[in-house]
Amino acid sequence: MKERIVVSWSGGKDSTMALYKILSENRYTVDSLLTTVTEGYNRISIHGVRETLLDQQAKSLGFPLRKVYIPQNSSNAVYQEKMNEQFKQIKAEGIDTVLFGDIFLKDVRSYRENLLKPFDMKAIFPLWDIPTHELVKEFIAQGFQTVTTCIDTDKLSDDYLGRFIDHTFIKELPKSVDPCGENGEFHTFTFTGPIFREKISFTLGEKVDRGRFHFCELID
Repeated sequence: MKERIVVSWSGGKDSTMALYKILSENRYTVDSLLTTVTEGYNRISIHGVRETLLDQQAKSLGFPLRKVYIPQNSSNAVYQEKMNEQFKQIKAEGIDTVLFGDIFLKDVRSYRENLLKPFDMKAIFPLWDIPTHELVKEFIAQGFQTVTTCIDTDKLSDDYLGRFIDHTFIKELPKSVDPCGENGEFHTFTFTGPIFREKISFTLGEKVDRGRFHFCELID
């Protein structure tokens, strides 16, 4: 019997690619997707995508969603408390492993692993140490499509906001920007690809200035 896992799910390209690789290997059974949603905004935390689009995404992928609702401007302590409640529940269901889509940030990996340790759970990172320029090319080659939904304007111009990631997008990125946005330069929403049963429809709305972070509205 294959091991059951929960996938930490942001709705973006990296978690999509991590899920794709796990499904391709056929070593695990995906139990569910785990996503943090910001209360009041009712959007995927950090990525800024509407919860309704998240629901459509999970339905198209064919997996149940576990939603962790966190308050606006949540402190790390509150975030950890909410996540601890969820990990406790997951562990009680007999699941010991959580998948993450991180690629090379060692401090982030350690943080994830330390969150799970009190529950005697482990983290897996199927994208770990894959060169990001190779990873994004594979993502595009496999037929996945994604759009930028959040830009850290300290690191990248919001001219890149609301754009679809293709070879032109990658070529035009400044050399200082990681092609997968692994340093938080940009975040995305994936809406179709080989593991989706159907394409998720949306229209691009207005850009929203939240200071350092700018968001592109996706309207379903």
